Amino acid sequence: MSIDATDRAIIEALQSGLPLVPAPYAEVAKKLGLAESDLTARLAAMKESGVIRRIAAAPNHYKLGMTANGMTVWDVDDAVLAEVGPKIGALPFVTHSYERPRALPDWPYNLFAMVHGSSRDEVEEKRQQIVELLGDALRGSDTLYSTRILKKTGLRLRKKGG
Repeated sequence: MSIDATDRAIIEALQSGLPLVPAPYAEVAKKLGLAESDLTARLAAMKESGVIRRIAAAPNHYKLGMTANGMTVWDVDDAVLAEVGPKIGALPFVTHSYERPRALPDWPYNLFAMVHGSSRDEVEEKRQQIVELLGDALRGSDTLYSTRILKKTGLRLRKKGG
């Protein structure tokens, strides 16, 4: 996984986020002296090689009015986890979900799903939909609410020589 000077310039141009314009990739490509198709092809190659994992929005949910943010954690029967996990991840109110190994005996949860709402009551209503979806496969759950927002950043390159 190595990058050349052009890949480095692309990462540096994108590490603070895409410009908020109608054609953000075209804008970045223009600033770098590249064709938009070259920029997107290089991003795809870096993703394929594992240099970057994804390009995604990292919204500040608090500024969007979503002040109740709960990481719901679920102890789900392993026999159905591969079936129900994607269904939970596809719910419109789940921003991200993933499977993790349990850390028994202290942590029995193997499925995580982030749920945002304008109040804890709203999060609990959404959480109840997950309970219903899991049905008999659910063995336990909890919700861990955010108490503050941490700085969200993506890939950062060290300055050469630094």
